[in-house]
Amino acid sequence: MLRRTFLLGLGTMAVSGCVSTQPVPVLNVAPPPPAVPPMYQALPNEEFPLPAVDMARFDPAFWRMEVDYVTDEKPGTLIVDTPNRYLYHVHAGGRATRYGIGVGRDGFAWAGRAKVAYKRKWPRWTPPDEMVARQPELEPYSIANGGMAPGLKNPLGARALYIHKDGKDTIYRIHGSMEAWTIGKSVSSGCIRLINHDIIHLYDHVRDGSTLVVIPDDSMRHLLV
Repeated sequence: MLRRTFLLGLGTMAVSGCVSTQPVPVLNVAPPPPAVPPMYQALPNEEFPLPAVDMARFDPAFWRMEVDYVTDEKPGTLIVDTPNRYLYHVHAGGRATRYGIGVGRDGFAWAGRAKVAYKRKWPRWTPPDEMVARQPELEPYSIANGGMAPGLKNPLGARALYIHKDGKDTIYRIHGSMEAWTIGKSVSSGCIRLINHDIIHLYDHVRDGSTLVVIPDDSMRHLLV
């Protein structure tokens, strides 16, 4: 009996040993997508329904926010903080709505003071002649050809503010974009871009004739106009 019990014990140990030494498989489970805040959820009632913003590609540092902002500029002024990639819509009482923006890349940036001459919902896009000269593939959308029809693929997005100085069109715009990853970067041909959801919000609160101030970074001082 003792010998049989001993052998049974060895068998149990051997079986236990085999089980315990098996490698445990590691499953590569993708993390859940980040939650979409209410202000960036889908907008199905737009003329061209907008999907929710891709939050995985939208840095939280550039989400729309109400902030303290002390300035000598009057309420209603738009201030583009180029170095930090923010646009502020100034309110009374030292407050402002802050939006994350994409700005002009090297060679296409601009700075100075101007006016929001007018604004448009789902605008047509007509690249200026000098842009068409650089990129001949844009010829079908030239001014002569009537531009690009509005829609989700239109570079101006859901809304556009048209910037004039001394009564003349600067050709620069503040406009929407589907490309969340470009916010916070220097990627455009001089225009200021916001997520479509943010340009819709700004459009609803800014007035025609509002002052625009574009703060340059150190490399843009020569561009002041």
